[in-house]
Amino acid sequence: MSKIGPITYLKTNLTITVHHLNNSRSQRILWLLEELGLEYEVKRYERNPATMLAPDSLRQVHPLGKSPVITDGELTLAESGAIVEYLVERYGDGRLSPLVGTSERLRYTYWLHYAEGSAMPPLVMQLVFNQVEQQSPFFLRPVAKVITGKVREAYLQPQISQQLNYMKAELKQRTWFASDEFSAADIQMSFPLEAAASQSNFNEDHPQLKTFLERIHARSAFQKALERGGAYDFA
Repeated sequence: MSKIGPITYLKTNLTITVHHLNNSRSQRILWLLEELGLEYEVKRYERNPATMLAPDSLRQVHPLGKSPVITDGELTLAESGAIVEYLVERYGDGRLSPLVGTSERLRYTYWLHYAEGSAMPPLVMQLVFNQVEQQSPFFLRPVAKVITGKVREAYLQPQISQQLNYMKAELKQRTWFASDEFSAADIQMSFPLEAAASQSNFNEDHPQLKTFLERIHARSAFQKALERGGAYDFA
């Protein structure tokens, strides 16, 4: 079966395999599988300590060489949002997603896409700029710091603050992102908030976001996923 193209759902006794990169978005997939109570295997990959990039061996699983990637029978599927939708649709039996046709379902779909489409880009840019500062040659570091500082001040910090304030306002209206019921959208939203929390202090400015992280980290399925996935700095 092709790695890209229409998906045909076939009954299979094969175990789902998560190709798991340490300290990455793939932790969400382990958590989702635990919430669904599914059997799965974990194949671990470690980042290059110098570049923090995924190893080349991941390209043997998917051409882009990024995580998460799952295999399920003959299917190989990448991208967090696509994986979440696939697992919930195929194995959820109505769990972790609101009913089709409801306003909650529309919000659910929105947050599944918002997590990577809007929330993560400025956070990733911030991380890249941090790496530029740290890895620049010593004699260029002051110049790099001035340039990255101006971009942070003029663009990144305002963007990140806007996103966090928006998420905070949404969580003031309901317990979870899609509705008052926990859903896979909350699993998808976990990584942007964990990444943001690692770069700032939620205690005073964003208590709703801090509470959200405390609630998800306390879930038994989240804790089991940590046991399966290994060290995860964002928790």
